Amino acid sequence: MHPQTNRQFVLASRPNGMPSPENFKLVETPIPELKDGEILVRAMYLSVDPYMRGRISGMRSYAAPVEVGQVMVGGGVAKVVESKNPEFKPGDAVDIYMGWQEYTISNGRGVRKLDPSVAVSTAEGVLGMTGLTAYFGLLDVCHPKAGETVVVSGAAGAVGSVVGQIAKIKGCRTVGIAGGDDKVAWILKDCGYDAAFNYKTTGNYSAKLKELCPNGIDVYFDNVGGQITDAVFGLLNVGARISICGQISQYNNSKPEMGPRLLSMLIVARAKVQGFLVSDYAAQFGPALTEMTGWVREGKIKYREDIVEGFENLPQAFIGLFHGENIGKRLVHVS
Repeated sequence: MHPQTNRQFVLASRPNGMPSPENFKLVETPIPELKDGEILVRAMYLSVDPYMRGRISGMRSYAAPVEVGQVMVGGGVAKVVESKNPEFKPGDAVDIYMGWQEYTISNGRGVRKLDPSVAVSTAEGVLGMTGLTAYFGLLDVCHPKAGETVVVSGAAGAVGSVVGQIAKIKGCRTVGIAGGDDKVAWILKDCGYDAAFNYKTTGNYSAKLKELCPNGIDVYFDNVGGQITDAVFGLLNVGARISICGQISQYNNSKPEMGPRLLSMLIVARAKVQGFLVSDYAAQFGPALTEMTGWVREGKIKYREDIVEGFENLPQAFIGLFHGENIGKRLVHVS
């Protein structure tokens, strides 16, 4: 039977500083009948990610902002419930950019059917945009070499935890920075980091990094920004490469944070700093996912999923990212 009602979270207002549940509104809308070539899918898992904060700010960015009243953006794993498209049949699990809603209709373009032999939730994490972000941000931007020291901020997050493991596969020494003793323990034990520290209980980042990186820093994968990145700049080796993936420490600031202006250190180290978007590498997703899937099957990459139950908890799950609640990839289980 064709479902009649779709639940959606729309942007109710733009946040000023830290987002709150009041910035989102739960609405119900009718689901139209399918046209030829279309599929109707129901969400199984929906992704919440730090980049979404920029999309609701209304400021200029790499993608158009979510307007007030629009459905919140985001990826999801869904199950096909109806199909008038010969490429899909009911029951297929798919990876689809569907936003914060229970159902969506698609013409099938850009929708990826998932391998049923692998947990479908991984399509939003280690074997999806998260894993690909780690893969290209480290390997294509930073070109790590065996024996080099790789430092990762946000090292227990969905991307950072994978970055460290890919660096180990490439023969590097890895140092992680995370926000909790439990997170530090996890990346040391399960993700294979050689050293790590809890930035929340460390008073002097520069001194700690110097202790853990006695030979300096060759590669820095930055998910955090702010004072941690300032400390890294002082230890860069000549020819260092820095990948700017995120700046989560800055996303909810109501005004720019003042800090050291250390670009002169890039001259000293003749270092390269590059921001990137995983979408830049869309043409290479297939081979990269094949390699990543192999590493996961072989146990070379381990992953952790932080599952929040219930569609109605999407806003709280998203906001929790900025309080450091998650270890690994945070997902909301819908159905």
